[in-house]
Amino acid sequence: MSGRERVTVITGASKGIGHATARRLAREGHTIIGLARTEPENGFPGIFHTVDLSDRNAVAGAMNAIAAVHEVNGVVNNVGRSHPQAVDDITLDEYDLVMQLNLTTALQVTQAYIPSMKRQEFGRIVNIASEHALGLVPRRTTYGATKAGLVNFAREWTLDLASFGITANVVAPGPIETGMLLENNPPDSPQRRDLLRRVPMGRIGKPEEVAHAVAFFMSEESAYISGQTLFVCGGASLGSNL
Repeated sequence: MSGRERVTVITGASKGIGHATARRLAREGHTIIGLARTEPENGFPGIFHTVDLSDRNAVAGAMNAIAAVHEVNGVVNNVGRSHPQAVDDITLDEYDLVMQLNLTTALQVTQAYIPSMKRQEFGRIVNIASEHALGLVPRRTTYGATKAGLVNFAREWTLDLASFGITANVVAPGPIETGMLLENNPPDSPQRRDLLRRVPMGRIGKPEEVAHAVAFFMSEESAYISGQTLFVCGGASLGSNL
């Protein structure tokens, strides 16, 4: 690692993939600034701000406060909400909430730190998408659309920002043992058994395995990689077991 100070903002950092990523990047020397609606239960390896990331005004206030103190050069857009529904059951209120939290917040947070990254001629942006961006399972119309949007964001941001030394990539997890997954797929439930059947590796992934992929894209050595999507899914994104 060079002598450059790494300052990285992570959304949805209080638990699951976000917390695992915060721990991993902190071990690699990053100053971590975490954002989430709830406080971490087991401490946090950096600075933590409690903020409702579905509230545009609250997000803007937090971003301005952080930018006034820190020269941020890394963003991990991890916060997300999944609410499985068939297309005919989706309400527009739920649609708006998922779009705001999963997609619009990523744009808002990233925009806040592009000036800092351009000043440093260096930046790393990683969006946490999902295998559901591929449209592999039913009842994911809104969630899948937001995750596909994060993939497209990284491709477009690469075209806009690569000349400034800023990369934008995507990590797309498959089934990962997080609170969100447990809520929708309780142990010994039929839906969890169905989930495992479509994973060629036959197991649920760990948040730390996703964090490892994020750390790869965040590294200085990954300077020539941008606009790419890495699936961390045990092979589930191949759709071979559907």
